[in-house]
Amino acid sequence: MEDKELLEKFKEENSRHYAFNLLVKKYQQRVYWHIRKMVIDHDDADDLTQDCFIKVWHHLENFRSDSQLYTWIYKIATNECLNFLNKKRKRFFLPINNVEKELEQKLSSSDMIEGDEIQMKLQKALLKLPEKQRLVFNMKYFDDLKYEEISEILGTSVGALKASYHLAVKKIEVYLSGD
Repeated sequence: MEDKELLEKFKEENSRHYAFNLLVKKYQQRVYWHIRKMVIDHDDADDLTQDCFIKVWHHLENFRSDSQLYTWIYKIATNECLNFLNKKRKRFFLPINNVEKELEQKLSSSDMIEGDEIQMKLQKALLKLPEKQRLVFNMKYFDDLKYEEISEILGTSVGALKASYHLAVKKIEVYLSGD
């Protein structure tokens, strides 16, 4: 079902729950993996995905269709990730590199993350990136979003995103060639 139809059905009281269930079914997996790439831990990603869709439920009737529905949902998911990581740092008074180490440990010990040695090295390299560069890299490389879509989600210019992506790629190359 197209997003436009989903939104129309959501506006009707008798089909609101049905439309929302279809929306969740359509986007849940993509949102989960976007969040998972940022927070690494399955349980955290699961909770944040649920929180994201709760916010979508509460605010969907105010969605103005200025952007694509998926872009709007992705922005909510991205903000949930960033807020979660910031709270985690503040709660434990951790500098950014300690959060990276914790995420790296979860990456190494998780039985839910599969991959060969090269994939694990890439994931570890991604954890070394600043959050914004990691987000841009994930959205561009893994999610295959266009710079214009990423710009809408992050509220950053396309030029700045291209620079962030380029820097991220260079840092990843350095990390991967260093070991």
